[in-house]
Amino acid sequence: MTALTGLAALTFALTVTAQPSGTGEARGQELYDKHCSECHGSSGQGDGPAAQLLLPRPRDFTAGKYKVRSTETGSLPTDDDLLRAVRQGLQGTSMPAWDKLLSDQDIRTVVAYLKTMSRRFGSEAPQPVQIAPKVTEQPGNVGRGAAVYEKLQCGKCHGADGRGTGAAATSFEDDWRQPLRATDLTAPWTFRGGTAPVDVFMRFRTGMSGTPMPSFKEAATDTEMWDLAHYVLSLGRKPAWEMSADELARFYASQEAEAKADPVARGKYLVDTVGCALCHTPADQSRRALPGLYLAGGVRVRIDPFGDYPTGNLTSDKDTGLGTWTDEEIKRVVTRGTLRDGTRLLPFPMDWPSFSTLKDDDLNAIVAYLRTVPPVKNRVPRPSRTFLPFYLWGKFKMLILGADPPITFYAGNVGSAGAGR
Repeated sequence: MTALTGLAALTFALTVTAQPSGTGEARGQELYDKHCSECHGSSGQGDGPAAQLLLPRPRDFTAGKYKVRSTETGSLPTDDDLLRAVRQGLQGTSMPAWDKLLSDQDIRTVVAYLKTMSRRFGSEAPQPVQIAPKVTEQPGNVGRGAAVYEKLQCGKCHGADGRGTGAAATSFEDDWRQPLRATDLTAPWTFRGGTAPVDVFMRFRTGMSGTPMPSFKEAATDTEMWDLAHYVLSLGRKPAWEMSADELARFYASQEAEAKADPVARGKYLVDTVGCALCHTPADQSRRALPGLYLAGGVRVRIDPFGDYPTGNLTSDKDTGLGTWTDEEIKRVVTRGTLRDGTRLLPFPMDWPSFSTLKDDDLNAIVAYLRTVPPVKNRVPRPSRTFLPFYLWGKFKMLILGADPPITFYAGNVGSAGAGR
């Protein structure tokens, strides 16, 4: 997800201070813990605290499966593949480029440490692809590439137009059962491995391990894959930062029309973007989302001096979630902070004053999406108030002494989750 919440979640990981000391594996681990574990997890399994906010999810280094490689399908990446990914980042993901933030030696040290996380690097050798002679763009190869696109049935995932139109499916799961979207081929700046023809050719030749994207080594010749690469790049549209004012107006109008045509997809995008899962999905002590409790609420938020405010169950469960709520009741919480029983939420951390500016279409889209979230039975307790003397003392510190109210998120789930999900 190139969502703003995903970028915000990376703020800590991108903070670079004095370089850590030490050499070898110890230094690699120190660098990894400081800069990589927020997304990839302390053990490299792709389950860091920020992982649930990111799409695609961070790489699981322990499996030794890498999408962007210059090696045969199923093979390990070369050191150069790993170094390039760390130095340049991966477009279309939350993996940033580290070449301006870490020294080249530190990057090499981190890569060496990453390789210790998978046993495969100790027993297997990468199998580099022998690239066929490069086919430069020429009249006719885009047309031939279109025929290859149809022959290989690329439209089943990417649509006839490269952006999902008419596709059999555009949402998938990877080998770790994490959500995955088919790449929008009209937005080449999001291509994971780069936008040069050779980069696109390599994705067809090697496949993307751990995902439904296969290698076409046995299904197409190298020449056909070169033609296909040129065709795919020909689908690219003009990016927004190169559009004129009139072009931008038409572009945003088309996006608005698409949102109205598919409010559930629009609602999911909004829920992901504003980071609802960050507060409404319980997490463990390492801030990793607890399985089976997506948007089920129960995160205890203590806001001194006001009290404890457990987050609500946003699933479609009829007993403990939003299953029996009306559309207006849901929208009233989102825009006015008023619960079904009349309880008024504070304007933080539930930022209903900001959400009150959402357009009606977007509010309706959020409701439409929440209706589709699978039910999870998780009864969340009501908010509780602070003992009056402590409340008055806290108010005095805020109003007279100018202290900010501390907000504490407690790990775990204060609800009573059970069967029925």
